[in-house]
Amino acid sequence: MVTLQVVPYNEIADLTSVGRIRKLLNIAKENKIVLLQGRLKKEEEAELIKATMEEINKEFKGIELSVIYPNISKDTPWFSRFKEGLINSLLGDRTGLTIIGPANVVKSIKKDPKKIELLTKEVKKRRKIKKKRK
Repeated sequence: MVTLQVVPYNEIADLTSVGRIRKLLNIAKENKIVLLQGRLKKEEEAELIKATMEEINKEFKGIELSVIYPNISKDTPWFSRFKEGLINSLLGDRTGLTIIGPANVVKSIKKDPKKIELLTKEVKKRRKIKKKRK
C-alpha cells in the first residue's frame, strides 16, 4: 500500500531550513510519499539530499525528489505573468509542487508538461523469525 501525505506550505513556512528538511525527511523515512505545496530553496534541496545520504542504512535506501514548476509561457497574457511574479515575490516559494518519496517505494518520477508519472515498487515487509528454544 502506498501512502501519500500532503504537506501545505504554511505547515513548514515558519520552520528553519533545518526544521523543514528534518520534517520532510522524517515523513519519507516512514515510507510515505510527500506532496509538498510549493518548493524548497535550492540550498534546502541540496541539504535535504546531503542529510539523506548521511542517514542511508538497510531500512532507509534514500529518496527520490522531483519539483514541478507552474507552466507559464510567453503566450500567457502579460497581466497573468505579472500577477504570478508579484505573488511569488510576496509569498515566496509557494508555487509548484515538490514530490519526495523513499527510494524503496518510489521507482521513478517522470514528468512532462501534461502529466506526472510516479512509479512505485511493492514494499516487502520483513517478518521477524522466531528461533525455537531448546
